[in-house]
Amino acid sequence: MEVVQMILAAKSFFERRRKGYFMAGFIADGWNEYEIIDCGDGMKLERWGDVVLARPDPQVIWKKVSPKRWHNADAVYHRSNKGGGAWEYKNKIPSKWTVNYKNLKFYIEPMGFKHTGLFPEQAANWDFIIEKIKERVNEGGTVKMLNLFGYTGAATVAAASAGAAVTHVDAAKGMVTRARENVELSGLQNASVRYLVDDAFKFVSREIRRGNTYDAIVMDPPSYGRGPGGEVWKLEESIYDFLEESSKLLSDKPLFFILNSYTTGLSPVVTENMLSIILKKRFGGNVSAGDLCIPITSGGILLPCGSAARWCAK
Repeated sequence: MEVVQMILAAKSFFERRRKGYFMAGFIADGWNEYEIIDCGDGMKLERWGDVVLARPDPQVIWKKVSPKRWHNADAVYHRSNKGGGAWEYKNKIPSKWTVNYKNLKFYIEPMGFKHTGLFPEQAANWDFIIEKIKERVNEGGTVKMLNLFGYTGAATVAAASAGAAVTHVDAAKGMVTRARENVELSGLQNASVRYLVDDAFKFVSREIRRGNTYDAIVMDPPSYGRGPGGEVWKLEESIYDFLEESSKLLSDKPLFFILNSYTTGLSPVVTENMLSIILKKRFGGNVSAGDLCIPITSGGILLPCGSAARWCAK
C-alpha cells in the first residue's frame, strides 16, 4: 500500500511540474512601500518608502532596462575589492526609517555588507504564516512558533500579529534587539514573544531534552558560520541532520515548517526533498518549494532572491 501511495504521489508531483506550477516560486507581490524599480549590471535599484537605494545583486547578469532612473538613487552600496564595501550617500536620508507591509511595520537601516535589516522577498512567507496561524486560531486552537536564526524578526512580527506565541532565537544580540523593536513598532508589545540570544543548534538540543514542542518552525540558517568553539558549520554538510533534530520539536499536530535558503547551489528541489523525507512520512501533509521572487517594475520580470521550502499539514 505504501509503495502504491509513493507512486501516486510521484505521478502527481511530476504532473504538476510538467504543467509549470513550480516555475515562478513564491512571489512577494503584496508590497506598496517597497519595489524593485530596475535591475542590471549586477545591481538592483529599490524604493524603500520614500528612499531609493542601489545595492549589488550577483544574480543580476543582464543590462539595465531604465538607466536614467538610476540617477534617483539616494544611496549606493559599493563593494570593495578587499571584501565588504561601503555606502555612498548621494542625498541626505534618515539613519533609519519605517516601511509598512499591510498591517506590519519594520525599521529600515543601511548597514554593513549592503543589508537594510529586512528581506522584502520574505513577504511571501509572512502571508503564508499569517494565513495558516489564523486558520487554526479561528478554529479555536493555539499556535506556538519557533523562529530560528530569527534575524530582525519579520517572521516573528507576522506570526505574533496572527495570534501565535513566538520564541525568537538569534545568536546576535543586536538583531534580537531590533526584532523586539519591530514587534513593538507594529503595536504588538503585548503579544506573547520570547526573545533569546542563543546558538540555534544548542537551543534545539536543550529544548528536546526539556520536552518542549512547537506547532510551527521557521528557520533561515546561514550558509557558513563558526560555533563558539571555533567549529566550522557549512549548510550543505549539516542542514539535513539539523532539520531532523529540529523536527523532534514539532507537536503532535504541527501546522507548518519553513526552511529558507540563500545558499547558492542549494536548489529548491533539494530543500523540498529534505522536508518531504523528514516530515511527510511522519505527519503526511504537503511540501512545496521554489524561489522567493520580487517583481521588477521595469521590464515586467521577476528577481529571484533566495528560496523557501514549506511543509504544511494541509
